[in-house]
Amino acid sequence: MMIKNIKTFLFIFIVLCFTASTFAVEKRPLSEDEIQLRVRAVSKSLRCAVCQSESVWESGSELAGQMREIVRERVIAGESDEAIRTYFVGRYGDFILLKPRVSGINQLIWYGPFILLATSAIVLYRKMKVWTKDKTAVQSSDSMPLDESGQKKIDAALESFREKIS
Repeated sequence: MMIKNIKTFLFIFIVLCFTASTFAVEKRPLSEDEIQLRVRAVSKSLRCAVCQSESVWESGSELAGQMREIVRERVIAGESDEAIRTYFVGRYGDFILLKPRVSGINQLIWYGPFILLATSAIVLYRKMKVWTKDKTAVQSSDSMPLDESGQKKIDAALESFREKIS
């Protein structure tokens, strides 16, 4: 029984060793065009710290040129685009990204206006429902009858109003 387990283990080990070598990907050096495309893609996603309204790729400032060179060096070194962006975020903060990440306090900035709009719409709907709720009309039996002196006052007020308009 023990020998069977050892044979099974050795078989699996040998199979894994040979299959691991078939999945190994040989990294070939990037061509100049591929490097340029990746540098452009990463640089267009980073904000110039001097201009602040332009990407590093579009900016003509000296700092943007230095940042493009750092991006180029890291692309040639084989780093991923996300690793390069993470490097710049570590140095400059989330502000350096032209399209900021939606995480942490940024979620409040991104979703806050919509939450506020939805909440205020719900409150307004409920208030309007209460305001427009059908109130029971006052019945004539509930109101006090008008005596003769009250009727004379109303008639006099109407007559003076009619004289003013004519």
